[in-house]
Amino acid sequence: MKVFNRYKYFVAVLIGFALGIGVVTGGFFAYNFFYPSKSVKAGNYATNSSFSPTPYSLPSIPDIVDKVSDAVVFIETTVQTQSSYNPFIDDPFFRFFFEDIPTPSKINKSVGSGFIISPDGYILTNEHVISGATEVSVTVKGYDKPFKAQIVGKDFDLDLAVLKINSSKALPYIPMGDSDKMRVGDWVIAIGNPYRLDHTVTVGVISAKGRPITIPDKSGKQRVYTNLIQTDAAINPGNSGGPLISLEGEVIGINTAINAEAQGIGFAIPINTVKNVLDELKKGGITRPYIGVGLQDITEDLAKYFNLKNTDGALISYVQPGSPAYTAGLREGDIILKVNNNSVKNANDVVNIIKNSKVNDTLVLLILRDGRQMYLTVKVGKKPE
Repeated sequence: MKVFNRYKYFVAVLIGFALGIGVVTGGFFAYNFFYPSKSVKAGNYATNSSFSPTPYSLPSIPDIVDKVSDAVVFIETTVQTQSSYNPFIDDPFFRFFFEDIPTPSKINKSVGSGFIISPDGYILTNEHVISGATEVSVTVKGYDKPFKAQIVGKDFDLDLAVLKINSSKALPYIPMGDSDKMRVGDWVIAIGNPYRLDHTVTVGVISAKGRPITIPDKSGKQRVYTNLIQTDAAINPGNSGGPLISLEGEVIGINTAINAEAQGIGFAIPINTVKNVLDELKKGGITRPYIGVGLQDITEDLAKYFNLKNTDGALISYVQPGSPAYTAGLREGDIILKVNNNSVKNANDVVNIIKNSKVNDTLVLLILRDGRQMYLTVKVGKKPE
């Protein structure tokens, strides 16, 4: 007892410490039992609790290529142009006296890519691949001879074309995916025929979406793209019209352009853009409403020149001869103030109203001409190619 009394305070401290450890440990296990989602083990990524790493491996790219490659086609076009090798052939004075001299023609060949979208032989490609072609031939892998292709429908603005070939048996094709679901960073595969090197495969990721770019066409017109997929998968001349493929083996874009001033930057038309107009293309082309005017915004200087109170309205800078606007009596210098009683703030307002109209609709325009207002009616026409 003397020993116990001597160390009783020390023993009491030990017993209290042991009881404390027991209480803390019991509380810890009880907390984890009742709140497992808030336990230490469940919170390994406190900065982003929604992220949980999982093992991931890419699908076999060679397997995907084997699956879709036969549906990628080689397109060769024949374009006939006028050639004036004689230095006098284009001279007006010379041709006045020798007008019956035939102008020799020149045959050019160009190549591109495309892909089959249905077993009955419908093919998608770019409009610029077949532009001006008098003859189009399509080479399909596994067939001895090229097919003669028919241009079913095309559209300059969207740079899309649908071809048709006829085969005695079902053709391989690539299913269309959903380009809206693709994310920046997703892997993609490009297949095409750059520099006549058929079925060349390149791999990269989607670098960006919704890219707008403008490219001068070989005819001299500007081709404006508003919603392109940017990728670092190598795209070279001859790849145009070929498919951009997801790791699900579906086409999500049409390879269209390269940036000549940069390495590793290519662009593709989203396949969802194609889906929206495919039926129209199969019927011959896309019908676009138009009235045939060039428009520009009213600047402060123009407002002063026309003695306007503000910059509201759209100035007509050009009227196409023979167009609905020309027939209706619109002139250069007219200012559109309202369309169908809708006030016009700028040129884009008029453009959007026309875009949302249908061919043969009637538009009532309030215009300002020579300081006085007047109404004119315009019948919406079909935009010529």
